[in-house]
Amino acid sequence: MKKNKIILAATMLIFVAALLLSRSSYLVLSDTDTGKIYQKFGTDEVVTFEIEFIHSVNKTPVADIYTIEDETIILSATRYRGFGAGVPTELEGEQVLTYDNEGNMIITGYDLKLENVHYIVGTVYDHILKINEKETINLTQLCGKNANVTFEVKNLFPWQ
Repeated sequence: MKKNKIILAATMLIFVAALLLSRSSYLVLSDTDTGKIYQKFGTDEVVTFEIEFIHSVNKTPVADIYTIEDETIILSATRYRGFGAGVPTELEGEQVLTYDNEGNMIITGYDLKLENVHYIVGTVYDHILKINEKETINLTQLCGKNANVTFEVKNLFPWQ
């Protein structure tokens, strides 16, 4: 009887330790300077995310589109409406230019793997985060104007 209790206790201890040590992967949006976490999204739920904003020079919408694969952020496409400073004007390597039904230019084929992505949230125009083309979050409201933010995939304990 005593031996069974010890085995049960050891099994429970191993289970609890495994639970505590197991980590979950999240797309984390945080303040670049302080590390404060604004929001996190389970990577098993996030396939794509995009950051949309109004370009400061040509005043047209721009969106950077990212995918998450194997806990890595990949720049997969850029969508924009007009040429100007700060937007691509030539294709490189395997990049392809297409147009959507609204006349936006979409460049795909970047496949650029990134450890993290930084943005400074706009002071005049909002930056909008879209998760899987469904959930929309206004980064200006969430983080504040001129906030220096970072997106990265991190392993966090679920309760963090």
